[in-house]
Amino acid sequence: MEKKKIVFLYSELAAYFLACIQKLLQHPDTEVHIVHLEINEEAPFHFYFPENVKMYNRNNFSLEQLKKLIQSISPSVLYVSGWMDKDYLKVCKEYKNKIPVIVGFDNQWKGSLKQRLATIVSPFKILNHFSHCWVPGVLQQQYALRLGFKKQNILTGFYCCDFDLFYKQYLENKEQKHNNFPHRFIYVGRYVEHKGIKDLWKAFIELQSASPNNWELWCIGTGNVPPVHHPKIKHFGFVQPNELPKYIKETGVFVLSSHFEPWGVVVHEFAAAGFPIICSDKVGARTTFVENNSNGYIYESADINQLKYAMKKIMNHSNKELVIMAESSVNKAKKITPEKWANSLLQVTSSPMTNEPMTYQNVRN
Repeated sequence: MEKKKIVFLYSELAAYFLACIQKLLQHPDTEVHIVHLEINEEAPFHFYFPENVKMYNRNNFSLEQLKKLIQSISPSVLYVSGWMDKDYLKVCKEYKNKIPVIVGFDNQWKGSLKQRLATIVSPFKILNHFSHCWVPGVLQQQYALRLGFKKQNILTGFYCCDFDLFYKQYLENKEQKHNNFPHRFIYVGRYVEHKGIKDLWKAFIELQSASPNNWELWCIGTGNVPPVHHPKIKHFGFVQPNELPKYIKETGVFVLSSHFEPWGVVVHEFAAAGFPIICSDKVGARTTFVENNSNGYIYESADINQLKYAMKKIMNHSNKELVIMAESSVNKAKKITPEKWANSLLQVTSSPMTNEPMTYQNVRN
């Protein structure tokens, strides 16, 4: 059987992406090659690379060397993360009418001047490089349609957590949390302004001042925003993914207070781990994994009063109600899994190529 050779022209690696690659490699007729940037020093994750995947450091390849590498592989499908790397684009353009060439992006459609201009130049700058696109969810799908991609050539669910890892935490902690649900919020992310971390601290402190209770806030991450000091707020710094289970076991409700978050895989992770979720309306992943009054609450970004109201509602819930919300989160998390991710990609490799030209009229409609 001839192998399907899949090449990823990637940017920065992430553990959840490699978990999906692992599922892809479970298909015996699949061969995977990944060109990637060096690990970001600001997020020094320790990666466990799947066996049988061939890895290449992007910095070691000039354009001509990159072309020769791809030619030697003779790929069945090409995936490229975004359209910022000019060398990646030149490679994609050469293969666009020969094999499926997929671009991934997480930009939400906002209707800005820059995005409207992008829809106009798309036939000459984007659509002439790619046959398909792969986006996280509906907000990005709207942008893809406006760029001119045909609906049948738009895949969703690209950002997918390591579902098995986090679902395992749900199963292991389920009985304990049913008996004694942890009254602790948890935040996992960088300590930077656009994550709204200061909003979260302010909201929590004001709630405790107005009505002291036994709830705590645990925060995992580092950044240029200095940690606030409060007896019921704990900071744990940067934590490797394999160290998260001990924090998941001791906490109950996940909060992501971002002012800007194109997606947010961490929402998927904590939904799979069985957490009620509070997040702002700027978090893209809310469209798939959070439903108001079902498994959590969505509030208007940067509105501290709304955030306080959402947190207070959580505090006022009974443990039984919080357990029901947790189970709802798990059900929503199952919408996207690494197995489904791998199947989506393999389906593209099996689909016949259609080279119908994309016109300006297609894009505008």
